[in-house]
Amino acid sequence: MDRDTLHRFLYDMLLARAFEERAAQEYSNGNIAGFLHLYPGEEAVAVGVIHAAEPSDYLITTYREHVHALVRGIPARQVMAELFGRRDGICKGMGGSMHLFDKQCRFMGGYAIVGETFPVATGIGYSIALRDLPEAVICFFGDGAVNQGTFHEALNMASLWNLPVLFVCENNHYQIGTEIHRHSAVVDVYKRACAYNIPAEKLDGMDVINVYEATRHALAKIRAGNGPQLLEFETYRFRGHSMADAGNYRPRSEVSSQASRDPVETVIHEAGIGYPSQAEIAAAGPDLVDQLVCHVSATGHFNEQHIENVRREIDDVVEDAVQFALSSPSPTLQDARDSLYCNRRHETLLEASHHD
Repeated sequence: MDRDTLHRFLYDMLLARAFEERAAQEYSNGNIAGFLHLYPGEEAVAVGVIHAAEPSDYLITTYREHVHALVRGIPARQVMAELFGRRDGICKGMGGSMHLFDKQCRFMGGYAIVGETFPVATGIGYSIALRDLPEAVICFFGDGAVNQGTFHEALNMASLWNLPVLFVCENNHYQIGTEIHRHSAVVDVYKRACAYNIPAEKLDGMDVINVYEATRHALAKIRAGNGPQLLEFETYRFRGHSMADAGNYRPRSEVSSQASRDPVETVIHEAGIGYPSQAEIAAAGPDLVDQLVCHVSATGHFNEQHIENVRREIDDVVEDAVQFALSSPSPTLQDARDSLYCNRRHETLLEASHHD
């Protein structure tokens, strides 16, 4: 893994964790209303998948999408302002936590309805196929969505029409508070894809490098004209389903065990000082010294001071995002009206007359 790529992974995963934890704090402070579904524990999936994609690829995801938006390049200021329901948010404060959207980044939205992402992704994939473009659609979904009819309908159509769609299951094993073996007869999500002749794999979603490489491989097959692919990444959310969920249905031993596999700590360890000791160099043999030194230098390892500097930079970014959101005005009724009655395709919009 080259130094620049590893640095991007490190930065985005640290930003993701810091942003989400600060969002939880601001929810408790009363600055964020409604539902708030946080992502700590799952960062390796969003970071690895999105970095493997091209800027021309489309992303569509669920209501747990703040990190996806950040990694895709939407500024932390605009994401936080949207969570606060403010006018300077990415959707002018009228989308909120579950409905981030940015056409310029081809971030086609977070969707609150479970299973809603599948038909939208398939439709976008169909439009790409009709125009014969070298693009792809990445459709994120949770394990709880695979029993929806839209999952099966969309996979069938995507396979039948050979559409450029990568289906990415973020399997955190819980549909809200129901563990997967209690709501699904088939607990290995990737096995379902074979019914529609779609190649699929199940992989470790707590290792960002593993996620990145698997996604690159799958997208390469899609771009080569091999049709849709499905990747199931096993991951784990450290918090409850939402801020309203304490997560008490999960055994403490399970949570503790998964915390030991924290993907953020894993990438920090991967980026830590990796230079060999004198004993390791001697054990490698005199003829291999140069080779070993070149290898560890090429892997892009960073020292502890570099990592601490990144943390401080991210703290400043998150604090700036919060202050920006706090200073942003709330949307007005006219803003809502303008968004509702926007004449995008020259439609004639008729208002019903009101009589006393």
